[in-house]
Amino acid sequence: MGILEKISEIEKEIARTQKNKATEYHLGLLKAKLAKYRAQLLEPSKSASSKGEGFDVMKSGDARVALIGFPSVGKSTFLSLMTSTASEAASYEFTTLTCIPGVIEYKGANIQLLDLPGIIEGAAQGKGRGRQVIAVARTADVVIMMLDATKGEVQRSLLEKELESVGIRLNKHRPNIYFKPKKGGGISFNSTVTLTQCSEKLVQLILHEYKIFNAEVLFREDCSPDEFIDVIVGNRVYMPCLYVYNKIDQISMEEVDRLARKPNSVVISCGMKLNLDYLLEMLWEYLALTCIYTKKRGQRPDFTDAIILRKGASVEHVCHRIHRSLASQFKYALVWGTSTKYSPQRVGLTHTMEHEDVIQIVKK
Repeated sequence: MGILEKISEIEKEIARTQKNKATEYHLGLLKAKLAKYRAQLLEPSKSASSKGEGFDVMKSGDARVALIGFPSVGKSTFLSLMTSTASEAASYEFTTLTCIPGVIEYKGANIQLLDLPGIIEGAAQGKGRGRQVIAVARTADVVIMMLDATKGEVQRSLLEKELESVGIRLNKHRPNIYFKPKKGGGISFNSTVTLTQCSEKLVQLILHEYKIFNAEVLFREDCSPDEFIDVIVGNRVYMPCLYVYNKIDQISMEEVDRLARKPNSVVISCGMKLNLDYLLEMLWEYLALTCIYTKKRGQRPDFTDAIILRKGASVEHVCHRIHRSLASQFKYALVWGTSTKYSPQRVGLTHTMEHEDVIQIVKK
């Protein structure tokens, strides 16, 4: 029996098992086995295959956004509209066969946008280059899921299922569970909150399935067995996702209104160029980037060339971005902007910068 057959057997077993107190341990074990088999499925094959054309694209710019969706939902049209790159678009499926990069210039930042081939059902098992597509999506900072507004909710649930099965968790945060394997001493289990979905016995069963008999486990929030398995496996990617409904010019106003009110969703039309500016604003918010401007002593700030950093970046990050030896020669910095109590404020390396702050660095 191959791995795919084992996976489908376990999925059928989970589907037909009733969820109640008596079966929770059995279900927990099944989920652990399922995660194990899926991890095996993702491992590259040992046999040396001939080298084909490379699929992934070198990371460039300040952030990376991946376009994921079924064939013929408008991904290539969107890339051609947003960037100066022309991606071939036609009325038949699988027009795009490889990864095509483009660059969006917005608020002084260069955002790399990747147009990936369409995903089909069963992509996680390797159908239609699905594994390569999903592997590139794992390296992105934000995923834009392109959906056809005329097809309803089917596409969204299918895509989420495919991404879930390869360890991509969309719009979720990392479970607050402390887990550390040890050399000996058995399993020490503690929790700072009342657990309603996991028990000590279930945690032990799941750990035994992974051949872990000595470990320290501390639950700091009420997590499900699935989330605990994610912590054990440790290769899960948690990333923000923006659901973009294209082709809204083909549906009713009531339907557009319903889709637009969903969380993490934006409605657009690439054909009629509707609502694209709002999508860019939302994308900027999800990427959580900040622009920081530099200033020389006795001169006006340079507002033409911004330093783009992640939200929560400190003065030290700014120093490293300007030159790697600058942090070692740093004396103090003067900062103007919303991160300070008064302008200019004299700060050290640990000061957190905010969007559109101006900084002047003084060396020793």
